[in-house]
Amino acid sequence: MLAIFKREIRSYFLSPVAYVFIGAFFILAGMFFMTGNILSGYPNINGTLSTMQLVLTFITPILTMKLLADERKTRTDQLLLTSPVSLTGIVMGKFLAALFVFFVTVLISLIYVVILFIFGSPSVAELINNYLGFFLVGMSFIAISIFASSVTDSQIIAAIVGFASILSLWIIDWVGGAFSNRIISDIVGWLSIMKRSEDFANGILKPASILYYISFSAVFIFLTIRVIDKRRWSEG
Repeated sequence: MLAIFKREIRSYFLSPVAYVFIGAFFILAGMFFMTGNILSGYPNINGTLSTMQLVLTFITPILTMKLLADERKTRTDQLLLTSPVSLTGIVMGKFLAALFVFFVTVLISLIYVVILFIFGSPSVAELINNYLGFFLVGMSFIAISIFASSVTDSQIIAAIVGFASILSLWIIDWVGGAFSNRIISDIVGWLSIMKRSEDFANGILKPASILYYISFSAVFIFLTIRVIDKRRWSEG
């Protein structure tokens, strides 16, 4: 797994992918931070991070679209599948590499926090909750997008499927609100990862929500492994 992780990290930073992702993130985040915090004098970054969750809907599939789709298209996946590394190790190595790029992006964005402390006194606890929730949402988006990359050999299709899948997570909140039946509405709300992020944005830390995001990501990693395993046996 470590070898796959290192290989993908090297691939990210030797190609434009990581730089496009990070650049797009900070161009938009800078605009939202300027209007939502600096110009308005708002001392917390929760509004900026909440808006950036929507931006992640568009740019996360770009980060992951080639991880498995390109391997399948160039047939290099056969070399991976016959290597000593387990299928779980392969998928986890790629997932952690994408997550690392996202983590570096989030780490750099802490410059916004420094600016907030220069001009005011934001709540440290709220900032930690805001960033933790944002990171967990991003992790879930990456897991979904890697699954999308596993079902096709086209990077473009992988990006579109990833985008559509993540967008559905926003739509599910609206769908839940459309039901008059309280039970159905509650079930849909429970399934929504976006609704759970509201607690983090409001400075509320719930261990159950952290476990939910980790479990959500684990489910899509498991599904990715099953898709590749099924294809390996069908092509073999």
